[in-house]
Amino acid sequence: MPNAKIMGVIVAFISGLMFGSGMVISGMADPSYVIAFLNVTGAWDPRLLFVMGGALLVFIPFYHLLIKKRKTAILGKEYALQRANTIDPSLIVGAVIFGLGWGVAGICPGPAITNLAGGSAIFVVFVLSMLVGIWFAHYYTRHIRRL
Repeated sequence: MPNAKIMGVIVAFISGLMFGSGMVISGMADPSYVIAFLNVTGAWDPRLLFVMGGALLVFIPFYHLLIKKRKTAILGKEYALQRANTIDPSLIVGAVIFGLGWGVAGICPGPAITNLAGGSAIFVVFVLSMLVGIWFAHYYTRHIRRL
């Protein structure tokens, strides 16, 4: 592996370690907290809001002071920021499907991957199903939707 690839793996490992640790420590890897957050008409639990808010309080200053000024990422790759800002049918349909999957199960992709370490069959099935869904969506957008 060349140095850039090794550094990429190291950065990905450290980022994933921090993300997974934060999810578990904050309790957000537990689907019951997510479901309670989504239950805005019942026993609403705002903890997820505080976790997201805390993450933004850390990220926003770093973004404006360090990241936004940079032309390249830490490893030298040029930033390729998406500039599209249109709301189209694909965005709406994808958001609805994602929301249904998240809301029904109370499992978001990040916490699901974090929970794989626990070996629970539910999370293994969820992540495998998620990967099949990603594959199907790619297949659909490249082959079927074109017709």
